[in-house]
Amino acid sequence: MSDTMSNRAGVAGQAATVPRARTHEGGPTAGLVTDRGTTSIDDGVVAKIAGLAAREVSGVYAMGGGAARAFGSMRGMVGVEENVSQGVSVEVGERQAAVDLDLVVEYGTAIPDLAGAVRKNVINAIERMCGFEVTEVNIRVNDIHLLEQDRDRETESGHTGPGKGAEQEPRVQ
Repeated sequence: MSDTMSNRAGVAGQAATVPRARTHEGGPTAGLVTDRGTTSIDDGVVAKIAGLAAREVSGVYAMGGGAARAFGSMRGMVGVEENVSQGVSVEVGERQAAVDLDLVVEYGTAIPDLAGAVRKNVINAIERMCGFEVTEVNIRVNDIHLLEQDRDRETESGHTGPGKGAEQEPRVQ
């Protein structure tokens, strides 16, 4: 298998080549250290990959501890971009990475199943994109999100979602 793949959007009709995603071919980090130089991947990059991969799993409501989430929501109010590595801590060596995640889980989600799915998705993403061997993914569930919390916030702030307002019919008569 080649280390590159063809990209039809080449220049002047020529096929351009782009690197393939990392696989276990050649072992972990085979492409990071070569006779032509080394590639280093910053901890922040690995943390962002882990954060995005964890958020992709259904049942993860948010990430980070209470204070970090509060600070993150304040950042959002003033128009600052969301920190995708919030709730993620990583240790990156030359060939290996270890990840710690703080999650808020949606009520009703089976936490052991969710943890397994998050762990699998994070490991696959880091190994594929970085070529590191992921030695562990530790998950700490520090809160449960209740749907009623969203309803209470809407009522307190005077905002209602679609179809919710003074004109709404009562559910029971």
